[in-house]
Amino acid sequence: MPTISDILRTEKKYPLDYLDARKLCGKLNRVLQPDPHCAGTDGYLVRSLYFDSYDNEDYFDKAAGLENRKKIRLRIYSPDDAFAKLEWKQKQGAAQRKRSMTVSRDHAQRMAQGSYSCLLEYDDPLAKQFYSVMRSRAYLPRSIVEYRRYAFALAANDTRITLDSRLRACEASSALFSQELPFYYPAASPSRVTLEVKYNHFLLSYIKEVLSPYITAETASSKYCASRRYSLGGITL
Repeated sequence: MPTISDILRTEKKYPLDYLDARKLCGKLNRVLQPDPHCAGTDGYLVRSLYFDSYDNEDYFDKAAGLENRKKIRLRIYSPDDAFAKLEWKQKQGAAQRKRSMTVSRDHAQRMAQGSYSCLLEYDDPLAKQFYSVMRSRAYLPRSIVEYRRYAFALAANDTRITLDSRLRACEASSALFSQELPFYYPAASPSRVTLEVKYNHFLLSYIKEVLSPYITAETASSKYCASRRYSLGGITL
């Protein structure tokens, strides 16, 4: 049986330079626990394969800043993973809803080749919804995004704070589990770090106090849009 998740929470993004990100990371380490997957100061790998419709509907909805929009992706944390997360992120006002299900490595590889019938093997309404949308809108694998993430988590208000860096992308291959993809290109400046602050209800005051010097300029940047730099003119973050 797949693991199913449905999360609705506020998500805000802020651009940081590398030095400010290191300072903030040190302060957060004093008040929050790092994600157990973080290794040393380098965090952990995140790699996502994004899908989009035949007419790139999701890209253009995001570029236009539409209030209700979505992204569909497969996500792994190592090329050796035995499964992937199939995720549907949907903007709903100020909140983001993320529904996800685990799929086997074999099924993820089939989807990366544009075949979605394997989703019919899962006895869950979410799998059927993925299949319906991806088939009816002729979704195709479009780009791979990879970066390093350092994360902090707190159970209260489902709080999660992440710092993402070394963002790079590939539009020339959909081989999600490849050890090293060809034709990677930087999708952000080497000194750029994206701070993401995620929570339900409200951000606890002591966390807000730590973050306050660093959250002055919110951004609507999209890793997916940045990854379509050459095919659709996406702007490097």
